[in-house]
Amino acid sequence: MKGLNLLCCCVASLLLLGTAEEVEDASEPTKRDRSHLENTLKLNEEKPADDVSGVLQRLRKIYHSSIKPLEHSYRYNELRQHEITAYPGRTLGSSATDGEITSKPMVLFLGPWSVGKSSMINYLLGLDNTPYQLYTGAEPTTSEFTVIMHGPKLKTIEGIVMAADSARSFSPLEKFGQNFLEKLIGIEVPHKLLERVTFVDTPGIIENRKQQERGYPFNDVCQWFIDRADLIFVVFDPTKLDVGLELEMLFRQLKGRESQIRIILNKADSLATQELMRVYGALFWSLAPLINVTEPPRVYVSSFWPHDYHPETHRDLFLKEEISLLEDLNQVIENRMENKIAFIRQHAIRVRIHALLVDRYLQTYKDKMTFFSDGELVFRDIVEDPDRFFIFKSILAKTNVSKFDLPNREAYKDFFGINPITSFKLLSQQCSYMGGCFLEKIEKAITRELPDLLGSIGLGKKPNVLSCDVTGCGETPKNRYRKP
Repeated sequence: MKGLNLLCCCVASLLLLGTAEEVEDASEPTKRDRSHLENTLKLNEEKPADDVSGVLQRLRKIYHSSIKPLEHSYRYNELRQHEITAYPGRTLGSSATDGEITSKPMVLFLGPWSVGKSSMINYLLGLDNTPYQLYTGAEPTTSEFTVIMHGPKLKTIEGIVMAADSARSFSPLEKFGQNFLEKLIGIEVPHKLLERVTFVDTPGIIENRKQQERGYPFNDVCQWFIDRADLIFVVFDPTKLDVGLELEMLFRQLKGRESQIRIILNKADSLATQELMRVYGALFWSLAPLINVTEPPRVYVSSFWPHDYHPETHRDLFLKEEISLLEDLNQVIENRMENKIAFIRQHAIRVRIHALLVDRYLQTYKDKMTFFSDGELVFRDIVEDPDRFFIFKSILAKTNVSKFDLPNREAYKDFFGINPITSFKLLSQQCSYMGGCFLEKIEKAITRELPDLLGSIGLGKKPNVLSCDVTGCGETPKNRYRKP
C-alpha cells in the first residue's frame, strides 16, 4: 500500500511539473525578428557616419556672424514670447545656443495614456529586459517627459541638470519652472540609432483629470517640444479613440505641422480583420474635426512591441506598415542637415522682417515727432493703427518680403509695450567699418551663404572643418584684429 501511495505521489509530481512548464512556456511569448528593423534603419552598417562637422561649423559661423547680431539688436527674442500669434511653427530658442543648432533630429511621441508609446521606444531601441527599459503597463505609467539620447554608457540625468547644461538644447525649459524640471528626465543609452536621433516620450493624455493637477503648464511644454520636433508620432490604440478637451487642445497645437505628423494605430493584432476595419474608420471619424487639411496625415496600422504578431492576423500587412514607418524615420535622419539649414534660413528671414518692421516703426516715429509733441502719444497712435502709417505696406513695397511671412500686427503692441521704441537704432546706423552692416550681412546669408551651404550637401561636397578660433563662430567671438 505504501508503494502504491509513493507511485501516485510521483505521478502527481510529474503532472504538476509538466503543467508548470506549459504555463511557463505560455507566459513567454515568441520574440519578433528584428532584422527588418536593423536593415531599414541601417544599424548593422559598418560604414562611418557622414562627416557633418564641417557643415555644422559653417552653419554656426553664419548664424553667429550674420544672424545673431541683428536678432539681439532688435530683440527678436521678445517677439517670440508671442510666437503663437506672431510666428506659428518651429523656431529657435529664446537665445539659440550651439547645442540647439547642432542638435540631432527629435522624434516626439504623443497620445492618450497606455497606448504603447513607451513600449514602441523600447522596441525600436531593443531596451526590453534591460535595466533602462521604459516602464510600461495597462495603467497610466509615464508621468514625466523622458528624453532618450545617446551616451557612452547607460545613465539617467535629472531635469535640473539637463536645463543647467548649456551644451544641450534643453536649457530654455527652465522657463516652465522647477515643478516641471522635476518631471523632466533624460536617459543616455549607447545605441547606434541614438547617435543620429533623439526620442522624447511624453505623459499620456488623461481626459478625466484637470490639467492644473499636473503642477506645470502641460500644454505649453508640449508646444515647446512640438515646435522643435522633426517627426511627431501620435499614437492610439483600438480602445482609446475618444476625443476630449486635452486631446483637442493638442491637435490645435499641432496645426501647421501636418507634414511632420504620423498617426499610429497601435496594438492592431489584438483585433480581428472586420473589427480592425471598423476601428480604422472610427479613428478617422474622431480625428476629422481636429485635422482640417486637404490631405490627412499618414496612418500606420501595426503592433509596435517585441512580441510576435497574434496568430490569425494580417502579419504581412503589419510588417509592411512597420517598415514604411521605419523608412519615414530613416528619411528624417538622412535629411538632417538639409532640414537644419532650411530651418536656420527660415529663422533668418523672420529676424530680417522683424528688423525691417522695427526700423520702419522707428522711422515713422521720428518723422511724426516735433518739438512740442508728446512722444508717448505719437507712438501710441502708430502702434494702434499701423496701416494708417503704411508700416507693413511699405515693407512689402520696398523689399522682397512675402505678405504671407509678415507677423501678426497685434504682437507688436505687446512687443513695444515692454521695449520702448527709443531704445532701438535705425538700420542705417547699424553699420561699422570693420564689421559691415547688419542688414547686408543677414541678406547675404539668406540669399547666398545658406543656399550655397545647402547646395554643397546636395552635390556631395564636404566643406572644410573650420575652427571656431578662426571663424569666430562661438558665443563670444574673438577679435581677430587685436594683437595678442
